[in-house]
Amino acid sequence: MSHNHEQNIPRHALPSVGILVFTALALTALVRVGVLSREAVPEVARAEAHVAPAVVRNITFADRGDGAVVVRDIENGETVRVLIDGVPGNGFVRGVMRGMARERRTRGVGMETPFNLTLWKNGTLSLTDKATGRAIELGSFGPDNRAAFAALLPGGGV
Repeated sequence: MSHNHEQNIPRHALPSVGILVFTALALTALVRVGVLSREAVPEVARAEAHVAPAVVRNITFADRGDGAVVVRDIENGETVRVLIDGVPGNGFVRGVMRGMARERRTRGVGMETPFNLTLWKNGTLSLTDKATGRAIELGSFGPDNRAAFAALLPGGGV
C-alpha cells in the first residue's frame, strides 16, 4: 500500500490568496500616505455632525473599605450608586473604572478629577476622563454593558 503525505494547495486558492495579500498591502499603503483616514474618531464625528449632549453627569468613583465602589455626582454630592462586587452589571462598570484608574496612576494623576458620563442626542453614550484625555464609547460593549453605565445617569439614561 502506498501512502501519500504530500499536501497540495488547490490551484484556485492561490490567486485568491494573492489578491487578499495585495489588497491588504494596498489599503495599508493608502492609510499610510493619508489617502484613507486612519480610524473613525467618535468625538470628531459628533463634532462634525453637530451632535450635542442630551445628558451629562460628572461623577467620581471611590473605593470603600468593604470592596464596594461608591459613585458620586460631583455637582450635588449625591451618591449615585454603590457598586458591590457580584451584582449583575456592576462587574463591567468596576472593570472599566479599574482600567481608567490604572491609566491615571501611570500618569501620576489622582482620582479627584471627575469623569464625564455623556448621553448624546444621537443615542451614543461615552465616558470621558478629562485628566488623561481618554474617552470610551460604551455602546461598543453591547446593550447590557451600555445599560450598566446608562443607569448612572439621572433617570437611568432614558
